[in-house]
Amino acid sequence: MKIGIVGGTGDIGEGMAMRLSPYYDVIVGSREQDKAEATCTMGREQMAKRGKPCSMKGVTNQDAVDAADVVILAIPFKHAASTLATLHGFENKIVVSPVNPMEKTDHFVFVPPPEGSAALMIRSILPKEARLCTAFNTIAANKWKALDEELEYSVPVCGDDAEAKKTVMEIVNKVSRLRAFDAGPLTVSCMVESLTPLLLNIARYNKMRDVGIQFR
Repeated sequence: MKIGIVGGTGDIGEGMAMRLSPYYDVIVGSREQDKAEATCTMGREQMAKRGKPCSMKGVTNQDAVDAADVVILAIPFKHAASTLATLHGFENKIVVSPVNPMEKTDHFVFVPPPEGSAALMIRSILPKEARLCTAFNTIAANKWKALDEELEYSVPVCGDDAEAKKTVMEIVNKVSRLRAFDAGPLTVSCMVESLTPLLLNIARYNKMRDVGIQFR
């Protein structure tokens, strides 16, 4: 399976690429191909130091979409609509949104778009044949690149396509000690997305770091 990461040169994208690369062919996308290639060179070096196999290739965002079976949108909410407007070819592909609409003032707040969630906004932009799911929303960005640390979190997955959701959950369960949970249809994605600002506020006000969730 080929996994393309749009915005794969940010902290989340880089970390995802490295953690997924032992199991899948990972295609790292960026607006600038040179930047994507540099990210992959760094990633291969980091994985080689740990004696782990790695399959990573750096390309443009559009090339990542074109080549992938599954596309992860590792982009900030504020850039989601403008980035997707420049891309095409999502028909019949599984698309994963870890995007959270939030703002920071003196604390973090959930600020959904008129559609009610980032996922529903993204669905309104993508072609109807795209198979959209949410996943990875509640994992702290810096945790992805902390390769020597296990990720022991629960990951809610939302989606309307049962087979796409199953595939996404299998991908989640490949990464470290993550455990995927079916959280229902895409319409409840707002509940998942709103957890991230909540976790950030808990971390801030209780002097904690990298707060996550676990279902037992």
